[in-house]
Amino acid sequence: MAVTVTLVVGSDGSTSKNGNSAGVSTSADRTEFLSRRRTADCILIGGFTARLEPYHRTPVTVVVISRSLINPLADNRLAHCWNLSPVKALERAIETFGPTIHVEAGISVVNELIAANRVDFLELSITDITGGDDVINIDTLLSHFPHSDEKVVDGTRFISARR
Repeated sequence: MAVTVTLVVGSDGSTSKNGNSAGVSTSADRTEFLSRRRTADCILIGGFTARLEPYHRTPVTVVVISRSLINPLADNRLAHCWNLSPVKALERAIETFGPTIHVEAGISVVNELIAANRVDFLELSITDITGGDDVINIDTLLSHFPHSDEKVVDGTRFISARR
């Protein structure tokens, strides 16, 4: 089983700018991100992410965790909408779709899964962009993963961290 959180942030910890993560992303980040997600059995996101990010077409099944009864990705034939906690949704996704799950959700879902010790890997992209929204503390996030490797591609730092 491999549960991987994928997250892009600006150098100031911004997780979004101008309404979504594309505002803090770079072409190097997008290339790595799209390549990595094709290896997943399933992508797990929150309802807020589903409404703001482009998940209407995905290469694999996507599960939206939402309290709403309306699936925000009804036009994606690979989308499922579950009213479950992040931990319960992760367990069900593993049982239903397979052990390789990519979590591309917002930081509240990520933090809940980390607190439950359910995240094996963190793929963190850090760009030079600043001045965005929903700022997180990068060092605090990385403190949950004692082992890491780092590389820089076209000015974007890529940190692959693991427990």
